[in-house]
Amino acid sequence: MSSESEVQGEVVGDRIQLTRGEAAKRPLIQRLNRIEGQVRGLRKMIEEDRYCLDEVQQINALTAALREVAMAIIAQHVTVGVRVAAESGASKSGASEAVAVDDVMRVLRAAMRFDG
Repeated sequence: MSSESEVQGEVVGDRIQLTRGEAAKRPLIQRLNRIEGQVRGLRKMIEEDRYCLDEVQQINALTAALREVAMAIIAQHVTVGVRVAAESGASKSGASEAVAVDDVMRVLRAAMRFDG
């Protein structure tokens, strides 16, 4: 079973609520654990008064790592949102389809603000 199929979603109000299985959570948690290690490394660099450029490079690496986590979460959300919209369209329930599309767009807009 792929990790994508381990992510389910349902329309709750005006949003899609995701439920992730362990296989879908695992890569996200592994990335976050690596990021925690990078943060500890950055803290140590600052405590040791390391060269500014080294510290800034570490911050850039952390930012890139966090963006990758965000992209993985967005990918899961969009995949589930498309599935919910398709299932709603197949059942002729336009309201759920509209909620799914609106929610995916909300997530993408937030991601665009996050990026810059």
